[in-house]
Amino acid sequence: MITARRRRGQRSWCGWIAALLFLASAPVLTAQAIGLPKLSEESQNCIECHKKQNAVIYQQWGMSKHYRANIGCYECHAADKTDPDAMSHYNSTISVIVSPKDCARCHSKEVEEFQGSHHAKAGRILGSLDNVLAEVVEGNRAFKTMGFPHGNSASAVNGCWQCHGSQIKILPDGRPDPATFPNSGIGRLNPDGSEGSCNACHMRHEFSVEQARHPNTCGKCHLGPDHPQKEIYEESKHGIAFFANIDKMNMASPKWIVGEDYWAAPTCATCHMSATKNQPVSHDIGLRISWNNRPIMSVRPEASDAKMNLPGKDVPWQVRRANMKDVCANCHNKNWVENFYVQYDGLIELYNNKFAKPGKELYALAKPLRKHNANFSQKIDWVWFELWHHEGRRARHGASMMAPDYTHWHGMYEIARHFYTEYIPLLEELVERGMKSGDAAMVAQAKKLKAKIDEVMNSDDHKWALDKLDPAEKARRDKAREEFKKRYSK
Repeated sequence: MITARRRRGQRSWCGWIAALLFLASAPVLTAQAIGLPKLSEESQNCIECHKKQNAVIYQQWGMSKHYRANIGCYECHAADKTDPDAMSHYNSTISVIVSPKDCARCHSKEVEEFQGSHHAKAGRILGSLDNVLAEVVEGNRAFKTMGFPHGNSASAVNGCWQCHGSQIKILPDGRPDPATFPNSGIGRLNPDGSEGSCNACHMRHEFSVEQARHPNTCGKCHLGPDHPQKEIYEESKHGIAFFANIDKMNMASPKWIVGEDYWAAPTCATCHMSATKNQPVSHDIGLRISWNNRPIMSVRPEASDAKMNLPGKDVPWQVRRANMKDVCANCHNKNWVENFYVQYDGLIELYNNKFAKPGKELYALAKPLRKHNANFSQKIDWVWFELWHHEGRRARHGASMMAPDYTHWHGMYEIARHFYTEYIPLLEELVERGMKSGDAAMVAQAKKLKAKIDEVMNSDDHKWALDKLDPAEKARRDKAREEFKKRYSK
């Protein structure tokens, strides 16, 4: 079914397409051949006001490729009167929101790739545990707007939604409700039914490729205690090389192939999106990732793609890893790359098997024994959540991007400290509470939890904490300790 906006786009662009075809056949190519023959009258009218009222916007647009191709305000913001977000603005019908569907009129390949990615689906966080924190635990419904008379959480509006994207609500006059816009969240739910915001990475109104390729652009959202990719990158050799050689990165180049157009360092875009000699650029950022480290336990990406019915469900992790190895091979030899992945896989398996899997099973048995059922109403809820959602992610992401401090001190160390000194003791308290409850069902559940705690703590991974370390291993530890003391006690 062709939407009203698409019909409008087809009508308004037919003349321009004819002009493009004519220019493409011309024997001498000019700058105009990549855009429209001239700036439209509608856009010229927009400029008359906006260059006075919004001088910076006008200057940014003037620096853009859009300007050089005669793509003006109206070409992106024009709307049909039947569009859900259409509004009348000085004798023109426009939309404030420029959605991926609008961008697809020129950038169809990029939008198709983006729509198949997890980025475009980031707005589906609504209803998750993270959102419960912002909406209920941290927030309330006191933030009321015309479109939301029952209120929203100001914490969610100003926090989660700004990266993940809001669900844009349009008021009767065609303007977006202030609870949902301004918003450039990468998974924004738009009035035309599309998901995502190209503006999340390609900031208006210059739409600079140099800016989009810069790690700080990714770092707007990929930072902080639960997904510190920006900080991890800055710690890594990759980040060190980038900031030391930023003037050699050639990031404004239209063609940007590692090993041809730049060599000094990789950025986030280099590894996850940009072209190599063997791969084209892709706006699906999951096609080179061989572990999804977002869930409690790391899983292969095709499994999580299948749950969301994304095209990646048919791309096995081995293919994705081969894609990433192709990037790595520009700077590292085969042995180096293969050994890195052996190290990385080892850390994932350690986290999954020693802490995530038993921790998840223990929490499932503990939930019926809690005093209150509400999420985050008791300390154990917070300890377990941070153990996997913060510390567990830091360890895994640190290993994936070669940041040892985040892998160890900010990651595995914090996991272990909280597992042994907080999580297990809190579970034992719940066992005691259940056993003393006098309720047969609670007693039975407490026995199940106690049995699982005993099983976990007496396993090879955890029995050291019960003074049951293997004698041979204990002897090796003692010997190493004595040798250490001799080295540093002189």
